[in-house]
Amino acid sequence: MADRVLRFGVIGLSRGFDLTRPTLARDPRVRLVAAADLRPEARAAFTAEFGAPAYDSAEALCADPEVEVVYIATPHQTHAALATLAARHGRHILLEKPMALDLAACRAIAAAAEAAGVQLVVGPSHGFDPPVAAAAGLVGGAAFGAARMVTAVTFTDFLYRPRRPEELDSARGGGVVFSQAVHQVDVVRRLVGRPVRSVRAATGVWDTARPTEGAYQAFLAFDGGASASLTYSGYGRYDTDALMGWTGETGAARDPDVHGLARRRLAGADEPALKAARAYGAAAASASAPVGHEHFGFVLVACERGDLRLTPHGVEAYGPDSRWTVDLPPPAATRHAVIDEVWDAVVGGRPPLHDGAWGAENLAVCLAILRSAAEDREIAIAELETRP
Repeated sequence: MADRVLRFGVIGLSRGFDLTRPTLARDPRVRLVAAADLRPEARAAFTAEFGAPAYDSAEALCADPEVEVVYIATPHQTHAALATLAARHGRHILLEKPMALDLAACRAIAAAAEAAGVQLVVGPSHGFDPPVAAAAGLVGGAAFGAARMVTAVTFTDFLYRPRRPEELDSARGGGVVFSQAVHQVDVVRRLVGRPVRSVRAATGVWDTARPTEGAYQAFLAFDGGASASLTYSGYGRYDTDALMGWTGETGAARDPDVHGLARRRLAGADEPALKAARAYGAAAASASAPVGHEHFGFVLVACERGDLRLTPHGVEAYGPDSRWTVDLPPPAATRHAVIDEVWDAVVGGRPPLHDGAWGAENLAVCLAILRSAAEDREIAIAELETRP
């Protein structure tokens, strides 16, 4: 299969696409053959960069016979309609997280993909990161045994990056639970390797000018007795990149002396204009060479016979009598593991880990976080799964 490539069409030339673009452009297994976006400047930039057509509708892209895999990188609330559209056209699907905003929509997407006989991969998300995969490969083995307790802590400036109105409206998929908790949930579920049984959580809405969840803490209980604690704040104060050698979430180097920049840029600014200025096509596309792998803050796995700490450069392993590292050299571009999974599914016929069921389970935990905080009680995942 030396000449085999996956012919990708992208719906939504958004920030999500821009972060994945370096991998899509450099991976020899991928060719970008089409795009769809409402913004003419984004369509023009795509055609200039990739020499491929760019449409003003998702329907036109899905009807293009050159498109084999549709990468959906649009706002959360559009995922269900676009994924089912792609499935009806017989296109394999790479669907940005979260899979949808409710479990019924997740089930509809999965059913549409199954009926069409196409592969569905939900991502990118940080569960794909090579350090997560390396640590998951150690968990359950003779040296470490099963995961018993996971600690995941992330502090960023997420809430003060330029946002569309729906990104600050929880009812429309805004806030850090839908956008960020899904990453942490994906990571800890892959590390523990067992279903989440219940969730007890609290959320924080601490800025009336940004009226959505900006922080949360959650305690996840898994089948088999393992647990995980998740802490996230997007209020732009402390930054957990300080614990990661100032390697940022996307694997690029961070400047530790730049503090509060997101808040300063937003103060008194035209937020829609700032948002537009970050979008693909608004300026020359660029990407910093990664100095490490993508990550999602501090993650420590306590296993039966040892502990594992994930870093941007690999995994630090702590046994009873010794400490060692599993080094993972930085890639030319991040997110190749996403292409690995799509390739294995479409070309190799191997069921993906991050399939529709996996994406729905991630969303169920996020919904349980929101419901637990609202009702001030522990929420069993079964409560969500059995609701109509």
